[in-house]
Amino acid sequence: MARNRVDSGVVTDGFWQRVEPLIPQRSPPPGKKYLRKPGAGRPPKPARQVFEAIGYVLRTGCQWKALPAERFGSASAVHKRFLEWERAGFFEALWKAGLAEYDDLAGIAWRWQRIDGALMKAPLAQEAVGPNPTDRGKKGSKRHLLVDGRGVPLSIIVTGANVNDGKRLDEVLRAVLVRR
Repeated sequence: MARNRVDSGVVTDGFWQRVEPLIPQRSPPPGKKYLRKPGAGRPPKPARQVFEAIGYVLRTGCQWKALPAERFGSASAVHKRFLEWERAGFFEALWKAGLAEYDDLAGIAWRWQRIDGALMKAPLAQEAVGPNPTDRGKKGSKRHLLVDGRGVPLSIIVTGANVNDGKRLDEVLRAVLVRR
């Protein structure tokens, strides 16, 4: 029996209809007025193509520069839009919408939850870093993640690598994106 299969890198029309309303609208930076002359410069990439490229990076783990140009175009343009969307809160809104839909379909398993942490290197040493407990000479960070009974992520926070999971329990619980 033949089944309709969609390439894992393709966003289906049905999924895109749920994602597209969450995509932030592009606006010029404060203090700048853009009047693009007809035919001047490259037109912005379609949001769907950018979304598929971001999904490709997440699925494969490749670097932005390794995005296949023949499929997604300029990797730097895709990365720029990714940063714009992140600043606009798109990914949190998408996560929240996904959790709400999951809650409607299967119900969040509130009776049992788990919190855990994982250490990460922090070579760029942003705000949420601290001495790595295993090598104090290097900076590191830690993800504290709360999942429901089926392993669906409900919240995540990032702290310095030397922060114990138990010390951030209240913060992780306050960061849950959906309420009971």
